[in-house]
Amino acid sequence: MKTIEEVLAHARARLRRLGPSEAAAAVEGGARFVDTRPSFQRLAGGLIPGAVLIERNHLEWRLDPASAHRIPEATDHDIAWIVVCEEGYSSSLAAASLQDLGLRNATDLVGGFQAWKAAGLPVRTGESELDPARSR
Repeated sequence: MKTIEEVLAHARARLRRLGPSEAAAAVEGGARFVDTRPSFQRLAGGLIPGAVLIERNHLEWRLDPASAHRIPEATDHDIAWIVVCEEGYSSSLAAASLQDLGLRNATDLVGGFQAWKAAGLPVRTGESELDPARSR
């Protein structure tokens, strides 16, 4: 049996995790943010402009290019997805799960949304953009 800390360490050992400035540069180079936080966290703190909103329980189905439930952006296994959660824990597990599906460039944001915000990087707020119905 493993503890969650062991599972998390194993997941992170497989990832090339990105800090906020590295993630911003990766997005400028074509990577995509995917925000897996629940709507209440997005409403409370805002979101990263341009991030695709997919709550955690839908993630694999929406990003697997072979899934009948994929989003239009999930066109192939080479897309670099940067998973964002609130503090960078569940995003590591999610990114490892995406790698298990063959999305070899999946990774996550070290420290999550809170680290992004603390680094002074762009954050967007507004009821219309944070509407849970807009989540995929």
